[in-house]
Amino acid sequence: MNPITAFLAIACVAIGAALGVMGYFVLSAAWLIAAIVIGSALKMANTWQKFVILRAGKLRGVKGPGLFVIIPVVDSVVAVIDERIQTTAFSAQEALTKDTVPVNVDAIIFWFVHDAQKAALNITNYREAIDRVAQTSLREMIGSSMLSALLSERTAADQLLRSEIGRKTADWGISVRSVEIRDVAIPVALQDAMSRQAQAEREKQARVILGSAEAAIAGKFVEAATIYAGQPAALQLRAMNIIYETTKERGTTILMPTSMVDSMNPIVALALAGQDKAASADATGPLPLSSPFTQQKNAPDVDRTSLVPEPT
Repeated sequence: MNPITAFLAIACVAIGAALGVMGYFVLSAAWLIAAIVIGSALKMANTWQKFVILRAGKLRGVKGPGLFVIIPVVDSVVAVIDERIQTTAFSAQEALTKDTVPVNVDAIIFWFVHDAQKAALNITNYREAIDRVAQTSLREMIGSSMLSALLSERTAADQLLRSEIGRKTADWGISVRSVEIRDVAIPVALQDAMSRQAQAEREKQARVILGSAEAAIAGKFVEAATIYAGQPAALQLRAMNIIYETTKERGTTILMPTSMVDSMNPIVALALAGQDKAASADATGPLPLSSPFTQQKNAPDVDRTSLVPEPT
């Protein structure tokens, strides 16, 4: 009983009781009957509710929201429908995908009643029915989907479930707002296998990238080799520069074959000649740059014959 109806019924009972105390028994009985009639005839529906009313077993109409009156005994309220959005959680256990992989899927559906008359008259229990339909539709969707698609294409699976459940529940006056798959659980052994597969794919991609880099580096080496082939002196200078960079480290000892030293002698002679020429041209100041083949001013002469190894 709603608050307004309860207040009016209590007021009528109080008036009838007062009249009975004063000896007006007929009026007292009338007020008591009025209280009973008001309590059973005056109804109030909230803004989200709809009352389905039958008169003598036939549909009279759907009332609400607000206050309305029915005829006691003749009219009856057979259902009070809540039209707010409601949620129903459902799941599928050990369902097989299209590639015969058992999975456990948990999902949730958001739905509401858009036609109270159909929800009350076309089905016995629409709440239980939508739960059963959702579970059946979920199993059908899993059976028609590959595991990879089920894991990676959640949005498409949600839309498919929404349309399928909505189609089945349309005759019950129910609309499906959305369906969301919350979790897809696969066996532990399969999880390990998928993890190894993903790791192998990443290693494959890394090897492909490394191979591309190796090919690019090899191409640059080929270009450098072509240039050095036409300029032997440049190749020797490059070799000497590498040796110089290596000797920067303290305590470094380098063993070179005699043939390499022999090949460097012409380059060394050219470097020493250039050093003498630069020293004579600029006898008053230090050389601008320092290299392994430059000498400081007033340095002792180098015995150039010592640079050439004695024949063995």
